[in-house]
Amino acid sequence: MSEDRITEQLAFLAEIDALKSVVRQSRIVDRSRRENSAEHSWHLAMFALVLADDETVDTARVIKLLLVHDIVEIDAGDAPMHGNHDSKEVEARENAAAERLFGLLPDDQAAKLSALWREFEAAETPEARFAKALDRLQPLLLNTLTGGGTWTENHVTEQQVHDRYGPTIQRGSPILWRQAQDLVRRHFSDANDGL
Repeated sequence: MSEDRITEQLAFLAEIDALKSVVRQSRIVDRSRRENSAEHSWHLAMFALVLADDETVDTARVIKLLLVHDIVEIDAGDAPMHGNHDSKEVEARENAAAERLFGLLPDDQAAKLSALWREFEAAETPEARFAKALDRLQPLLLNTLTGGGTWTENHVTEQQVHDRYGPTIQRGSPILWRQAQDLVRRHFSDANDGL
């Protein structure tokens, strides 16, 4: 391993520390603060490690996809699910971010990590579909555990939750979507009982 290669790798690793400063909308379970994107990526990797048992996916590949998927937010920022965004503009910002950030690495590693990021975005492989499902499931779970969290803040209805989360989770893992539906149903039932 050459010193130049290590220098490039360390520069990339130092740069991605900035992911810890990208604040997301989701609150952590104790409701004390919002999570950051690095915490989100770690949590998703743990979701994969724990929940992939009943899936026919390569768990290690799913974890790789999840660890890489939000790195672009360092430059592009987080685009919350319940916000109004120009999808073409977000896509352009994320592509530019991927080029810059992965470009810090040696060429072979830049190509590998960029390919993982693009695989996640395309969601065409079973691993990417499962990773995307987990990326929707995690904030859904956090919202049910924080009294509605971003759903309450953004006046999201039960139907909107089904429409925004359901297709992605269902496509990646039908069994996880069935469980998620139960969580959503209980949350909105409890919320309506409190009115």
